[in-house]
This record gives sequence, C-alpha cells and structure tokens, in this order.
Amino acid sequence: MSHRIDYAKAAPEGYKAYFGVYTAVQKSGLPKELIDLVYLRVSQINGCAFCIDMHSRDLLKSGLAIDKLVLVQGWREGGALFSTRERAALAWAETVTLVADTGVPDAEYEAATAEFNEKELADLTYAIGLMNAFNRLGVAFRATPAAAAKAA
Repeated sequence: MSHRIDYAKAAPEGYKAYFGVYTAVQKSGLPKELIDLVYLRVSQINGCAFCIDMHSRDLLKSGLAIDKLVLVQGWREGGALFSTRERAALAWAETVTLVADTGVPDAEYEAATAEFNEKELADLTYAIGLMNAFNRLGVAFRATPAAAAKAA
C-alpha cells in the first residue's frame, strides 16, 4: 500500500489540536509505560501498522521486556507479566475501542474504577479516544510504518 497524504501537513490545525490532547495525556500523571501499552493495544485492535510499529518501538526504547511486548495482544494470558492496573487499563481500552460492539458494560466500568480514580479514568479514556482517532488517520491515509520504510 502506498502512502496517501500527510494529514498533519494537509490540515495542521487539526493535528495541533490532537497534539494538545496528547500533551495533556502525557502530563496527566498516568505512567508513560501504561499509556504506551494502551496505545499499542488500541492500535492492534484497529490494525494501524504505523502506530503498532511506533508504539512497539517506544516501549522497547523505554526498556519494556520483549517477553511482555509480544504478549500485549494476548495480555489476558500474560499472567504476572501484566500488573492488575495494566490489565484493567487494557480491558478498558478494548471495551472503549470496541464501543459499537460492547456498549461499555457496567461491569467493565466497575472493574476500571476499582483501579483508577475519576481523573485517571477520564485521562485514560482521552488517551484511548486519541489513539482511536490517530489510528483512523493512519489507516485511512496509509501512514508507512518505520519498519516498512526501512525495508523499502
């Protein structure tokens, strides 16, 4: 697939607005690794190769063990590799990303609130929404993953 357009260049105001949300999430107090795990999981669900590549690389650069990285998609079977808080964040990321199918059930909300206070859950949900938006841009405009660009 070939790259279609550079959306950040074509519509810089929208990109700046998204970047404002990204900055707010980074300053939210949620651990960077947790946010990056959520970004990766959302991107896996949405099939955004550009974002999967980018967030995998970010996690590896930050020191995440390869054993944990390769099990993000199967985190439920990852056992002790994922903390209770990480499992709650990944479950919340999945149910919110798949909102048309899940409707975000009360049980999922209650599980998330057992690990995150209101501000943290709102910030986590902003992160999930942001990554869903970026995934749609990446897939729609065929953003080229770094690994694919390197191989070409």
